Amino acid sequence: MNTVTTPMVTLSADFIKKTQDEVTPHWGELGWVTYKRTYARWLPEQQRTEEWPETVKRVVEGNINLDPRLQTGAVADQVVADLTQEAQNLYRLVYGLAATPSGRNLWISGTDYQHRNGDALNNCWFIAVRPQPYGDSHLVPDYLEQDQAAVSMPFSFMFDQLMKGGGVGFSVTPNNVRQMPRVDRQIDLTIVIDSRSASYDASVALGAVDRTDWMQHHSLAKTRYYRLPDTREGWVLANANMIDAHFNASNPEGQAQVVLDISDIRPKDAPIHGFGGTASGPMPLVEMLFDINQILNDAAGRKLSAVDCTDMGNLIGKTVVAGNVRRSAELALGGAEDDDFITMKQDKDKLYHHRWASNNSVAVDSQFADYQPIADSIQHNGEPGIVNLGLSRDYGRLIDGRQPDIDGEVEGTNPCGEISLSNGEPCNLFEVFPSVAEEQGWQLEDAFALGARYTKRVTFSHYDWEVSRKVIQKNRRIGVSMSGIQDWILKTFSQRVVTGFEAKKDTETGQTFMQPIYNQAAVKRFNDLFAAVVQADKTYSETLGCQPSIKHTTVKPSGTVAKLAGVSEGMHFHYSRYLIQRIRFQDSDPLLPALKACGYKVEPDVYSQNTMCVEFPVKAAHADQSAFASAGEVSMAEQFATQAFLQTYWSDNAVSCTVTFQPKEGAEISRLLLQYRHTIKSTSLLPYSGADFEQAPKEPIDEATYNQKRAEISADVAVKFAEMTGHHDQKDVELVDQSDCASGACPIR
Repeated sequence: MNTVTTPMVTLSADFIKKTQDEVTPHWGELGWVTYKRTYARWLPEQQRTEEWPETVKRVVEGNINLDPRLQTGAVADQVVADLTQEAQNLYRLVYGLAATPSGRNLWISGTDYQHRNGDALNNCWFIAVRPQPYGDSHLVPDYLEQDQAAVSMPFSFMFDQLMKGGGVGFSVTPNNVRQMPRVDRQIDLTIVIDSRSASYDASVALGAVDRTDWMQHHSLAKTRYYRLPDTREGWVLANANMIDAHFNASNPEGQAQVVLDISDIRPKDAPIHGFGGTASGPMPLVEMLFDINQILNDAAGRKLSAVDCTDMGNLIGKTVVAGNVRRSAELALGGAEDDDFITMKQDKDKLYHHRWASNNSVAVDSQFADYQPIADSIQHNGEPGIVNLGLSRDYGRLIDGRQPDIDGEVEGTNPCGEISLSNGEPCNLFEVFPSVAEEQGWQLEDAFALGARYTKRVTFSHYDWEVSRKVIQKNRRIGVSMSGIQDWILKTFSQRVVTGFEAKKDTETGQTFMQPIYNQAAVKRFNDLFAAVVQADKTYSETLGCQPSIKHTTVKPSGTVAKLAGVSEGMHFHYSRYLIQRIRFQDSDPLLPALKACGYKVEPDVYSQNTMCVEFPVKAAHADQSAFASAGEVSMAEQFATQAFLQTYWSDNAVSCTVTFQPKEGAEISRLLLQYRHTIKSTSLLPYSGADFEQAPKEPIDEATYNQKRAEISADVAVKFAEMTGHHDQKDVELVDQSDCASGACPIR
């Protein structure tokens, strides 16, 4: 089921029809196709996927009805009237693609799943890897008391949230890993499966054994036996049982054998309810359990290292994404002087096996100065990223000055780095596309205020984990973002925000550096918009009788959502002035005939079977302006300076940025990281690559080639698809290999 019982605040058919007549959605070149294959839910009664007006109605009603005033017995008519008006404003804003909530909200808001599992509305989470109690949570292993700290807890939290579709940042910094107890014993792990299971042969091939045969020859008396129910929680608890058996505190009987029974797990290709899609079968779980058990067995007699813990987290992430059923993102945060952690991806065998599953960063503070080893590693493989926890704890926006412990419990970040988080806390996102909003007649202050109220309501969802409920209630953290920033700056100020540089002397190091000069009109405008978000939160918090949000604004990377409106992603510069964007589809996708009929180039994917590759010619906004710069043209120094501008005047959380650099700029990395140690809360760097391989996702082209390819496109895909199919679609069809997580952006489901 995709709908819930009738909400208290609803949007009428007349209002939606009026909005459709008055507002035209600002679809980007790839927008409608990306929406149709990413956020449009299946409507079983009609045997088709949603259309955009239906999606926006579902999302807005799902959010507006989270207002806690509507959960009380008697609700004043004026409250319903006010919220109905707000819902209409939100609908117009999102329908026109002047703003959107996070991709997670586009997919989950307003569904039954939202009401069963409020966690699903949040993109990403953070957990510290150290023994923790499960608390009053939706799952607690039966051998533990709720208040008993266990080594398995952070891995269970991670596994659970990844399987719900969220990304997870996790900390393996020295202060966390040193709290891990010694691994007390090796465990003999046996996985049994009934011969009647459709997954029997494949599971046995991976090391499982016949259940009947094993039971006939062995006793369960001295084993830890767990029969997995066919649920997400069953997978999590199986892993917890195995992990905790290695430690005396959670295995006081000293049992040395764990038996996990996977007979009840649904087979490969069986449907998954709630999130949709089909199951992978138990095989990825079997492989993961044996691999994690081996790590723990190898560590018997000593404490786990940061690398061990990261490997365990990566094996969980690998399992979640197995079979392209779900998307996942992880960020591992380690110590800045932990050479084993920094270089762990240089082991190519383990990189290809599981270490690809996380982006890795190191935690620093503003006193840290030895950036050269980190810079060398970045040039080698684009990692690690940098997370300055000291700045996150003591600063909101940099312009507001040091405020000691304003966010003092911050321990890490989400996988994309735009939100600094406390243990168990999620990011909570909404973004405005300022240039589109202004084109459609919005006062930007009003658009951003709606975003603040939207995210505030998300904090009143039902959350499964006690550690999350407590920190959300305490912080009420929101993250109102903007995307298409480069487009809006060029349109509004006719120049980039960095207008030049001037030489300054670093009073701490004695070195001379180039300090950026900023457009002062931009400084004022960003200040004003920040104030509007803070005021909207303050007013709504007073109305609801809750804490004001600890922080309010951010810049997220916005990969997929930015494609909907066709704007530049987050703060990033467009990849190129003109480019071919390639998207991959299942070869049975009913969109393909419509794309081909419209004139798009459709050809078999050279890397994957049963996959087709479609080319979309794209022109960046303002590509022909003299002030325009693409990611392939703009200097690394200007990108750092732009991120610093946004951290100073806009974001009190953090700013997600992947700085691209040319090979000749590699020697500058260490110097720039040192220069911005007091300014930038998190950053990552990657070498800029053009069309380095066949059918590259993005290929720069010149204007003539763009015009030629654009001239070959003869019709609108949405219109053609409706003509050819009568709007009837196919269930569980998704874009292939389009996870934003691969490039550091947040997961979309």
